[in-house]
Amino acid sequence: MLCNALGCVGFSWAASPACTELETVVLDWLGKMLQLPEHLLAGTAGAGGGVIQGTASEAILVALLSARTKVIQREREADPESSDHDVMKKLVAYSSDQAHSCVDKAAMIAAVKLRKLPTDSDFALRGTTLSAAMEEDKANGLIPFFSCATLGTTPSCAFDKLLEIGPVCCEENMWLHIDAAYAGSAFICPEYRPLLDGVEFADSFNLNPHKWLRVNFDCSTMWVRNRADVVDAFNVDPLYLRHDNQGLVTDYRHWQIPLGRRFRSLKLWFVLRMFGVKGLQQYIRKHVSLAKEFESLVLSDDRFEVSAKVVMGLVCFRLKGPNNLSERLLQKINETRKIFMVPAKLRDTYVIRFAICAATTESSDIVHAWNIIREQADEILTGVKNGI
Repeated sequence: MLCNALGCVGFSWAASPACTELETVVLDWLGKMLQLPEHLLAGTAGAGGGVIQGTASEAILVALLSARTKVIQREREADPESSDHDVMKKLVAYSSDQAHSCVDKAAMIAAVKLRKLPTDSDFALRGTTLSAAMEEDKANGLIPFFSCATLGTTPSCAFDKLLEIGPVCCEENMWLHIDAAYAGSAFICPEYRPLLDGVEFADSFNLNPHKWLRVNFDCSTMWVRNRADVVDAFNVDPLYLRHDNQGLVTDYRHWQIPLGRRFRSLKLWFVLRMFGVKGLQQYIRKHVSLAKEFESLVLSDDRFEVSAKVVMGLVCFRLKGPNNLSERLLQKINETRKIFMVPAKLRDTYVIRFAICAATTESSDIVHAWNIIREQADEILTGVKNGI
């Protein structure tokens, strides 16, 4: 409400110094909570820094377009006779087959090839898989330029192997982006921070505080190793936007697709100051414990199975048997209009996603949801037994 009342349009530092500088400060605060490497923070003299995008989709698109601009410049310097089009038609980006659809959309917008690579038994992308795909593409005359690793995939909350992928990208001088839109908030807890090991290899990294850190939509935080890479890709500088301090201060209009931007850092500032690190850690841990409680309920009923390892606040489960049983179950659950869930496919297996993300969820809500699930399962399985 305060952001809206102020009516700030922070497209440049001159338009609102407080809007710009508070964003830099709170992104460094959050980065330190996550124990990000110094080169991803602005600090006082760093080359990197943080910015608030609207969504992870925007953050990934910004990263991919920045990587595209950087590699085009590099290739054209090596071959001055080549054009942007000559380079672009050879570019190839990579993600796992579990990555969010926004990676596909970013590649569509950037007009580059995207290879979705197979994952291991834990639905994680391995470094050897990425390396083999890159060697194959290079042999075919293509230019690997961007890889998106996911920490906490949408279908099952799987974690790509950063410590394997990072060195591969580093050796090939390829941009590595880490998408931790959902799970990234949990890395403020020491017990989950090891899942972020390998972030030191990243050129950019994003998470969504509006998903799991008590900040209202929209607030997607993004950090970059070298802000000049982003500015070079998005710098459009007409006379009417120039100001006397240009070049001496941060202008976030060069870090994003839109020109105008709201005072989003203020709501992040309020949350960090109100709850503090310990309060937010407690919030994350409570949700994880509730997910574990739901997992134990599922495992206590031999008609059901848990389909993926439960690491955070997501439980993927299903009725044992053919996919159509779980499809019918989810349909009947949602038709009750008491709880709502969405499905996912893990390989060819249909699963139901039970995601705990509401601020006021308690153990009683978990039991209530499980009772509804069991009631609907009883009806379906009774019908199957009676040939209905």
